[in-house]
Amino acid sequence: MMPNTPPGKPTPRAARQNESSSISAQVYRQLHSAIIRGEISPGEQLSESEIARQYSTSRQPVREAFIKLADERLVSIQPQRGTFVVKISIADVLDARFVRETIEVAVAQEAATSTPLTAVKELRDLIERQRALEPGHNDEFLALDEEFHRTLALSVGRAHAWRVIESIKAQMDRIRYLSLDDATPIHLLIEQHRRILDGIEAGDPLAAAAAMRSHLREITVSLPDIADRFPELFTAD
Repeated sequence: MMPNTPPGKPTPRAARQNESSSISAQVYRQLHSAIIRGEISPGEQLSESEIARQYSTSRQPVREAFIKLADERLVSIQPQRGTFVVKISIADVLDARFVRETIEVAVAQEAATSTPLTAVKELRDLIERQRALEPGHNDEFLALDEEFHRTLALSVGRAHAWRVIESIKAQMDRIRYLSLDDATPIHLLIEQHRRILDGIEAGDPLAAAAAMRSHLREITVSLPDIADRFPELFTAD
């Protein structure tokens, strides 16, 4: 006979599963961030047992985090060898950019005819917060950049579209992080955001779409320079 469990209270097994899921999500977020920022080098091996010790957990939550990172092509799980941070693939970056452009240009067009004024104000505030940042605050700039694009997608009810973008943009994010110091001037990215929002606020789908397209293609300008400066970070596609 199953023991009585108070209504609304998870069973011990469910509680353990929830705890494991929470730890797995935490491990995933921290490793994802470290790989994007280059704090863990491409080619470096990740130790399942060592990470489990750091979090005082079993290997299962760590293994789940590794699988999610592998789905984003940030790590390679090699049986009998281990888990390794993958190098950046130019082909993967360009494929992700293509998918992202297809979705976000459509979002910008839709936003020009349906985004509420409250969302426009929120987007304008995000641009001003980017503009107010002191040089070198790359983490904060990229967080605000992500929030701008997410807010825009949600303003037209495209939450699922944004989740698709999140699932494929990890390789782009690695390039974006490398590009902010030299390859892509921050003031240019802010100006591109402003043009996108100006098109939306003017109710001009063509202008909003063109500005978004130009913005997302900026990575193709900086990519060759970054690959030349950091050849050790890239695969030979």
